[in-house]
Amino acid sequence: MSTEEFSSMEKKVTLNWLLAFYGNLLTDTQREMARLYWEEDYSLAEIADQFSVSRQSVHDTVSRTEKKLEAWEEKLGMLRRFQAIEDGLNECKNQLRLVKASEDTEIHLKNVCDLIDSLLDQEEE
Repeated sequence: MSTEEFSSMEKKVTLNWLLAFYGNLLTDTQREMARLYWEEDYSLAEIADQFSVSRQSVHDTVSRTEKKLEAWEEKLGMLRRFQAIEDGLNECKNQLRLVKASEDTEIHLKNVCDLIDSLLDQEEE
C-alpha cells in the first residue's frame, strides 16, 4: 500500500472517529451524507442519487462537514483525549504484566487487568 493510500485511509478513519464524537452536533443530512461517504464508502454520485441532489451538493456538504468536525476537535479535543486515555490504559496493562504477584496480591492484579480490559472493550462499542 502506498503512503498516499495509507494517509487517505488514515484520514478516513480519523474522520469516522470525529463523526462518532461530534456527529450529533451536525444536521441529520450532514451526518448521514458523511457516514455514507466515510463509513460506507459510497461515491458522491450514489449519495446524490439517494438524496435527490447534485453530486456537487454532496461534495460541498461533505467538505463543510469535514471542516466543522476538524474545527470542533481543534477546540474541544475529545478524540485527542480519548486516544491519550486509551494509550494510557494500554501502557498500564503492559506495566502490570511485568509485576510479579504474591499469593495475596494475585487476585487484585487480575481484577485490575480485567477492569482495564473492560474499559478498553467499552471504547470499541
